[in-house]
Amino acid sequence: MLINKIGLVSVLSAVVLFGYVNRGIAAEMDEILETFPQLGSELPHSVLRADLKDAKTQLPLEIRNGGYGSAMTAHPTQANQFYALTDRGPNANHQGDYGKGKSFPVADFTPRIGLFEVKTNGKIVQLKDILLKRPDGSLISGLPNSSALGGTGETPYHADGNPVLVNDKLPYNVTSNPIKLDDYGLDGEGLVALKDGTFWVSDEYGPHIVHFDHNGIEMTRINAFKDDSRALLHLPAVFQHRRANRGMEGLAITPDESTLVGIMQSTMKNPNKAAQKGDLTRIVSINLNNGETEQYLYRQQKNENANSEIAALTANKFLVIERDGSFLFGGPKNANPNAQKQIYRIDLRSGTALSKVALSSTIMHDESRGLLIDGLTLEQYAQEKGWDALAEKGIKPVTKKLIIDMVNEVGYAHDKMEGLWIIDDQHLGVLNDDDFATWSTDGKLEQKYLDKNTIDSNRLFIIKKNLLSD
Repeated sequence: MLINKIGLVSVLSAVVLFGYVNRGIAAEMDEILETFPQLGSELPHSVLRADLKDAKTQLPLEIRNGGYGSAMTAHPTQANQFYALTDRGPNANHQGDYGKGKSFPVADFTPRIGLFEVKTNGKIVQLKDILLKRPDGSLISGLPNSSALGGTGETPYHADGNPVLVNDKLPYNVTSNPIKLDDYGLDGEGLVALKDGTFWVSDEYGPHIVHFDHNGIEMTRINAFKDDSRALLHLPAVFQHRRANRGMEGLAITPDESTLVGIMQSTMKNPNKAAQKGDLTRIVSINLNNGETEQYLYRQQKNENANSEIAALTANKFLVIERDGSFLFGGPKNANPNAQKQIYRIDLRSGTALSKVALSSTIMHDESRGLLIDGLTLEQYAQEKGWDALAEKGIKPVTKKLIIDMVNEVGYAHDKMEGLWIIDDQHLGVLNDDDFATWSTDGKLEQKYLDKNTIDSNRLFIIKKNLLSD
């Protein structure tokens, strides 16, 4: 366990108390707190490109790397170190000549895992980058998958509006030089680090859960596509119906490293887009020894919220982030004093294991859609009939208890709270996704601001809280 004590972090208008010292050395803690920066601890970043203009201000736009806040996890043996994950890279919605898709201003970006260390003065330094690679050792990209592996038809474009092609030096040809997709491409959102030096990463595309070695080379993967020969184990087929850009946002592993536990970001498109606007998300566990899976339901506070991380406390208890997409101080949207950035503790034993639900003339199992009640998917049933009606059928979500409200705790200004680092049962790290310091309005790329003046960046907050007891 951690042999350091870490204090509360606050940002912007709140008082910041962050840092770490050896247990019991109060004088050293006081000294650290005297020098700790008032705006918290920012992760270092480099600049990917700075030759584009902000579509709103026409000023130079800085695309940063940055982008490490899609997930974070503890280093298994170094108490003051953590790993953080990027997603597919900077992007913006784009409607071009080749259909609806995404603009990738750094189309050759390689998703990666960064290793970071918190110094005694609260400063964070990056120790290394682990670029993610195919089994043959070549670099993957963040470009979309093909439709056979869950791709939703997103066309990748360059910043100039031209499509990303297999060979950008030649003109587009549907046969000889088509639009470039990548079946190894990942939009990574969940991360765990194992004691043997390997990693599991879950993503928003398939969703896929990929096992990488210590050098970032793919070893195997888990997904819901039975025809994918790369997959050693499989998720239930229902997970093929993830909502676009809201796949398996969080990933945890039990302390004995036997079971992965993933959570979907939002209600799935099961069976249609109307169903995805609800408040039901799915949790899935995968036993790595025998491949058995189990599913549980999570009830969000409001429709279309985001569960953007899950982290294990015990074999059954987990912390889960639930958030909206608003900014406390406005950013590119209107300020929202009721912004929701909360961390709940759940216990899987409190929810109904879906495999244990008794089938009947009204409750059936569909290979693709999962459990059906009166012909409705669980997503539809909860939305149309309500959670009480679902409970009458013997299906209940996991119970949850609010542990930390980051807006109340620290005046949390970021829109995307996405990383959790369980340091010990008294200290928790929280990290945001800064979107590579970019934003887009109507498909036009802009600098991403938290308020009128502050560019978003990855910032680590450490909260002192008893995570296991009430």
